[in-house]
Amino acid sequence: MERVYAESISNEEVSQIPIGAFSGKIVVIDRAEDVAPACHRLSMDPLIGFDTETRPSFAKGHTNKVSLLQLSNSDTAYLFRLNRIGLPEPLRALLSSREHAKIGVGVYDDIRGLRSLHGFQPQNFIELQNLAPRYGITEKSLRKLAAIVLHFRISKAQRLSNWEAQQLTPAQQLYAATDAWIGREIYIELSKVPPIVSLGNGLTTDI
Repeated sequence: MERVYAESISNEEVSQIPIGAFSGKIVVIDRAEDVAPACHRLSMDPLIGFDTETRPSFAKGHTNKVSLLQLSNSDTAYLFRLNRIGLPEPLRALLSSREHAKIGVGVYDDIRGLRSLHGFQPQNFIELQNLAPRYGITEKSLRKLAAIVLHFRISKAQRLSNWEAQQLTPAQQLYAATDAWIGREIYIELSKVPPIVSLGNGLTTDI
């Protein structure tokens, strides 16, 4: 099978690629009563981009709880402020749904962090780090996968910002939305071509 995607890409090459970002609607959810309607809207799409953010800790041996859960469809990214609302039942139901694929990078760690807030049974998560090798791609980071598959660069400038701030800045919101949406877009693009290696389906239902 002919290779479609580059095996790897250097930081220098990535820096030369035009920058891209999510261009749809961003909805910040920080009230419990807004969770169920948002989850209902998300449930209308079988493919959901997935990511989380955690307030960085600069104290040795200390890790903070997950601050933000980002879930995105094609045109709307929902940013759930878990440090304020916890992990309510509608979110747990969506994360446990077999009918909805949740797609991202580093999902094992994200799921572990979410389960430390409230137990749930993760179902139908797609780990792009498991899927990319089927297409001959050895890179693991979301930034490099986006560069190889989608041919644009995503900013990581907000990664170590305060995700528990009183208000998330527009830059934080765009960063968080992009990180969730981009995983979905990478998966859709990869699905358009046949894999060159058979390495399983890239799914995880538990950790």
